[in-house]
Amino acid sequence: MNHDIDDTIPPFDDVAREHEWLLQERAMRRERLHLDPAGDDAKASRYRMLARILRQPLQESLPPDFARHMATLATGRTAKPLSGTRFELVLTTFLVIVFGLATGWATVIYGKAWLPSISAALPAPDPLAIRWLLAFAGCIGMSWLLGSWQQHRHGHD
Repeated sequence: MNHDIDDTIPPFDDVAREHEWLLQERAMRRERLHLDPAGDDAKASRYRMLARILRQPLQESLPPDFARHMATLATGRTAKPLSGTRFELVLTTFLVIVFGLATGWATVIYGKAWLPSISAALPAPDPLAIRWLLAFAGCIGMSWLLGSWQQHRHGHD
């Protein structure tokens, strides 16, 4: 007696999911056996196409320097940046400069109209709050300077 292992149906809680699973399995079996797709409906045709595509090996292969590139990444050394990376960096820098100039220009041109309403909406600065903000900025600045000094010192050891 022959038992086909594809006929094993897992237990389903939902009849619709079971029906969908059976439709997928039937389409995969019909595609594997190269049966005529004339009697298939649209959903079965899509499942057969998916089964056909998944059976084929990948078209892409690894680049020739894949092992060297992975070894470089694993050791922590950075590889040479690609030529497109430099172009993107230059373009991004250019766009940031253009947006900064446009912001400055819009502030100069239209600032007289909206700057008074913004300053009126802000609360009057408290001298005690300004001192705390300056102390906070000083702490951040000193922490940054100490960190960069330590990195510089450890870099020369």
